[in-house]
Amino acid sequence: MKIAPSLLAADFSRLAEEVRDIETGGADYLHLDVMDGHFVPNLSFGVPVIKALRKKTNLPFDVHLMVDYPEDYLDGLQECRAAMVSFHVEAVQHADRMIHNIRDRGIKAGAALNPGTSLSTLDEILPLLDFVLIMSVNPGFGGQKFIPYSLDKISRLKRRISSLGKDILIEVDGGVNEKNAPLLRDAGADILVAGSSVFGSPDRASAISHLKI
Repeated sequence: MKIAPSLLAADFSRLAEEVRDIETGGADYLHLDVMDGHFVPNLSFGVPVIKALRKKTNLPFDVHLMVDYPEDYLDGLQECRAAMVSFHVEAVQHADRMIHNIRDRGIKAGAALNPGTSLSTLDEILPLLDFVLIMSVNPGFGGQKFIPYSLDKISRLKRRISSLGKDILIEVDGGVNEKNAPLLRDAGADILVAGSSVFGSPDRASAISHLKI
């Protein structure tokens, strides 16, 4: 199990220190939620902050675009050497084109699904993806409770991926903690995004290790 602490839950007055803390604590990725105030109600941060952080850590950047017109961010994220970029299928008209735009930049491409969005939206594009991000809360706010029916959705997606014989990862974002982490692993998750359960802990290394169990 890989762990991607979400910067959204960090202390924004000391971001560089926070990122170094989770890096030394065993994080596998840094999850970066980009919000535009349109696709989701909140604003977070954009490419300039991500560029500044690139100088402070060697962690791979896992960028989640909770925005309208996600294609407008790709040039900047390529400059930041993002490792993974996910976009919401609800936010694009041409998902195939978006996937190729991401992968042509040497970045792993992922499609994100809101809790109420069906797996059927992936019917044509799943074989093209490197990963799928399952939202287990409604996007836009940190600290929400995990939506239980997400487990069945993850299991069904895992079966579909297995039937394709593809190495497509499943990432889960929302309400992840040490209690539901084993359930998510058993359902088929490969990467867990954790916000308050990591950054809200005084011992980030311990919090990360408990999520990996």
